[in-house]
Amino acid sequence: MKKIASYRFGQVEIEGKAYRSDLIIYPDRIDDHWWRKEGHSLQVEDLAEVVAAQPEVLVVGTGRFGMMRIPQETRDYLSSLGIELIAEDTDRACRTLDRLAPERRVVAALHLTC
Repeated sequence: MKKIASYRFGQVEIEGKAYRSDLIIYPDRIDDHWWRKEGHSLQVEDLAEVVAAQPEVLVVGTGRFGMMRIPQETRDYLSSLGIELIAEDTDRACRTLDRLAPERRVVAALHLTC
C-alpha cells in the first residue's frame, strides 16, 4: 500500500504524484477515475470493484467537510459481506488508511473536495 504524503482540498499526494479527482486506493493500485452514480452519495453500485478486491476494511473519505453521504443500504451491504466500514472526513481518512494498511487488507475510497 502506498503511503499518502499529504491531503488538501481537491488534492492528495501519493509517492510524489498529485491526484486531483476522487480516487480509490487498493493495496496494489490506484484508480483515479472513480465516479459515483450520485455525486455526494455512496451507492452499492459504486463499490463493485472495491468488493471484488475483498478488503477487510473500507475507509471512506467523505470530503473535506464530510459532504458525501453513505446511505444505510450501502452500510448494510458492506456489513453483510463482512467488510468493516470506516467513514470520516478525508483528512482523517487519509491518516486512518496509513495507520491500518500495514496491519490489515484495506481499500480507501476518497472524495477529495467538499
